[in-house]
Parts: sequence; C-alpha cells; structure tokens
Amino acid sequence: MQGLMMHYPLTVPSILDYGYRVFPNKEIISILPDKTRHCYTYTDLYKRSKKLMNALQHRLHVKQGDMIGTYAWNHYQHLELYFAVPGTGAVCHTINIRLSAIQTEFIVNNAEDKAIFVDATLVPFFENLAPLFATVEAYIILNAPKDFTTSLPNAIDYEDFIADAPDDTDWVTVDENDACAMCYTSGTTGLPKGVLYSHRSSWLHAVMMSLPNYADTSAEDRILVGVPQFHVMAWGIPYAAVLCGAVLVLPSSHLHPDPFIEIIINERVNKANGVPTIWQGIYAALKKHEAIDTFLLKEFLVGGAAMPPTLINNFQNEFGIKAVQAWGMTETSPVGTLSRLQPHHASLSDQEKIKIRALQGQEVPCVEIRIVTEDGIIAPRDGKTVGEIQIKGVWVISSYFKTISHENFSADGWFKTGDVGNINEEGYLQITDRTKDLIKSGGEWISSVALEVAIMAHPKVKEASVIAIPDELWTERPLAVIVLKNAGDILSLEELDAFLLPLFAKYQLPEKLSFVHEIPKTSVGKFDKKEMRRLYADGKL
Repeated sequence: MQGLMMHYPLTVPSILDYGYRVFPNKEIISILPDKTRHCYTYTDLYKRSKKLMNALQHRLHVKQGDMIGTYAWNHYQHLELYFAVPGTGAVCHTINIRLSAIQTEFIVNNAEDKAIFVDATLVPFFENLAPLFATVEAYIILNAPKDFTTSLPNAIDYEDFIADAPDDTDWVTVDENDACAMCYTSGTTGLPKGVLYSHRSSWLHAVMMSLPNYADTSAEDRILVGVPQFHVMAWGIPYAAVLCGAVLVLPSSHLHPDPFIEIIINERVNKANGVPTIWQGIYAALKKHEAIDTFLLKEFLVGGAAMPPTLINNFQNEFGIKAVQAWGMTETSPVGTLSRLQPHHASLSDQEKIKIRALQGQEVPCVEIRIVTEDGIIAPRDGKTVGEIQIKGVWVISSYFKTISHENFSADGWFKTGDVGNINEEGYLQITDRTKDLIKSGGEWISSVALEVAIMAHPKVKEASVIAIPDELWTERPLAVIVLKNAGDILSLEELDAFLLPLFAKYQLPEKLSFVHEIPKTSVGKFDKKEMRRLYADGKL
C-alpha cells in the first residue's frame, strides 16, 4: 500500500520559487572582477533567472537535455545560470577555469556544450580554443566593459541577451530524476570525467546542508562563498542558502587573503567556506590585520584537503573562529562527512576536541560509508583498521557521464573513492591517504597525509607535502616537499626527524627534504602529487 501524499517534484527551480515567496527581500551581494559591488534581492534573482530561461529557449533554442557551459567567477549572473539553465530542462555544466587547454577542449567536446557563458576577464583563454569546439554555437559574455571586443564567434553581451525576455513564464516541467548540472573531475590521474547531478540529488543535498549538524545554514547567516562556483556547484551552498533565506556574498575572483578579509569585514560575513590553502593565507594575514575587532566571522566550512590540527587550533584560540572540517568529492555532490563535536564531547580537553574536529567527520544523512580492507573485508569501526573508503547514497554517482565502466564501483554497487582511512566507534572518518599516494617501504605502508599534517605543525613550516620516491633497497621512501615560513629559516633533516620521532616509527620518517617557494596544486587547491612526482623524475625536486 502506498501513502496518499501529493506528488511534488524536488527540482532546482522550486528552490528559487520558495526563496522568492518566503524571502523576497534577502540580498545577494557580488564583488565583481572590476571590484564593483553589486547588490540585489531574491526577487531580482527570480525575475532575471526567468528572463534568462526565456532567452535560452527563444534566442538559443535550448531544449531539454542540452548542455550549457559556464566559465565564470562567483557572482550573481553565475547564480542566475544555476537556476535558469535547469529551469529550461537543460544541464548547467560548470567548467573549471583552472584546468589546462587540453583538458578544457576535451571537457567541452565531451559534454557537447551548445553555448558557453564566459566572464570577460577569461575570454582570451577561450579565443584560442574556440576553433576546437565542435558543438558550441554561441558565447555569452558576462561583465563585459563598454569597449569590450572579442574574436569569439557569435558572441553576445549577457545583459543584451536577456534584456527583452519576459520574466513571468513558468519553468519547464521536468522529472526530479532528470539531470540539472554537471561537473568534471579535476583529471589528476587522466582525462577529467563527467559527473551528472539530478534535480532530486541537488535538492536533497541542499536540505542536508541547511541542518544544524552540518553546514548549519539559516536566514540569520551572511555567507561568503569562497569555493568557486565551477567546483561541485560551490559545494551546494548557493542552493542551501536560497532555501534558507541566507544573504549570499559572492567574491568573484577576489580569493586572495587581503581582499577576502576586506569582503568579510565590509559585508559583515559570519560564515564562509573554502579549501585549506585559502585559510592558511587568511590566518597569516589576520595576525597582521588592524581591523580584527570588526571581524564577525564565526565559522567556516573547509574541505578539499585535510586542515592541519594546528591551524584549526590557532583559528579557534586566537580569533574565536571555528573551522568545520568536511570530506567529499565531485562524485559525492560533494559532501559525504562533516565534523562537529557532539554534546558528550563538552567535558573533553581543548586538545582532545581539536583531535576530533580535525577528523573528516561523521557521515551525513542519506549517505552510507564503509571501509574495505585490501583483503576485501568490511572493516570494523574501531578507529584502527585501515582500508579504502567506499560510499553510497542519494547524491553519490552511479556511473560517469558517457561511460559504461564499473571499475570504480564494488560488486554490490558502492562507489570506490580511492581514499584510504578508518572509522572510529563514534562514526568519525579519518582520511589517512589516497590509494595512489600511499608509500610502501620495505613491505610496510606509510601514510603521506599523516606525515604532511605532522610536518606542518613544525614552527618553521608553512606548507608540506610528501610523495614516494624510488629506493633500491626499500622500493619506496618518503620525500617531504616543504615551504618554510620565513626566507631565512633553516630546517635540517635531523631537526625534522627529532620533531617527528614521538609520532612516527623511524622507518616512516622522510628520507629527503626538498625546499620550494610554492608547492604545486591542482585546480581545486589540493597538493598536486602527480606534478611533484614528475618534477622529481626530472631532477627538479
């Protein structure tokens, strides 16, 4: 017997419908690439998204299932695309602006984008690639100055594109399981792969992100979206914010510490998000900032890589700002776990609390996680047994776009993440490595992530990454690639060994140190170990 409830499809446009009805005057603030401040309301977002939907349908003849690319910073026009493209039944394909020309060419052709919306500041990159795109019929230019010109074929100014379109047409009717958006993986181990999100998965992910145990989004918040909108739909924060009536602050390309801090102060931001590399820079800048008393930021969501416990501790103790660790990936929409303390942790010491908060956290609702050992055994939740992290759930990928390969899935349908870790008795996940980044020395496994976290706790170290290098005797040994805090600092292998020995066995300590000005990073701010291995092979590390 089925329940007698109405059928109410969970679609992305219905998120905006709700925000418009309940929070019509809430603001969306954009700091545009030219530093101009733009502010409008949810009502404006709703009406302009409807105009954009109509323009897509009648000027570009976009139909259900078409792919519409975006190559843009974080701002209100990009947010309009988040709603208007799915509102036509088409798919909003956010293209990572930090990928290479070869990767971008592949992505656009693989997706078969019909049109691409491009920020004016990013147009030069696309002008060289445009002849290589097989399906793109038009380019719509965002934030173009009055004297802007381009060699892109069929280029249209965004404001001209939507100017005469009506703002009162109904959204196209779609099934909640239809595709609404697509992001590609960053392609660190090969060509990027497409991950196709559904209306239902995006809607439910937004609801989860609003819950107090997770992103804790509400109408009282002013949220600075430091995660690029081209990266996993900005972690779903824009959808969650509109559903909850939060003020959204979109920083465009201004993601360096000083402008980021300035935006937080000027816009009275109390919550934010971003990868650890952003927050490392912000912490250093805050220590020198004169207006710290006007800093209203209370917490930030951090993911993409492990946040060092020392940095979590420093933000909390020095500035009263809580770092909330999360874990996920493009294939999980992205949030799979999130780390908050529970009431029974209140009696713990500050040090013990930091240890918990530095874990990747507990699985979120609608998601299940398990650890599978090398022998194929499902590991107990004992905080010790290590294996590959596998995940399934409402917003977890079932297959990659245009592929029929099942190599990334277990026989019983769980997604094999490639991350290695353990889960403790309370359900907190700890990432210890990627399967491809584990170091096997003399038959024993060494965690590169554990070494990185420990090395970054050294007072002379700003950043550190660890890779495996070949060794005739032991097969592999760890190499630590280090950025020092101060140019005049000297850190010897012996000094670092003495610092690490209380935490590691001697065989786990780095074999060599390589000091660099900057550690290579991927398009989403993670340490690029593939590039470091290449540099080492070329004798440059």
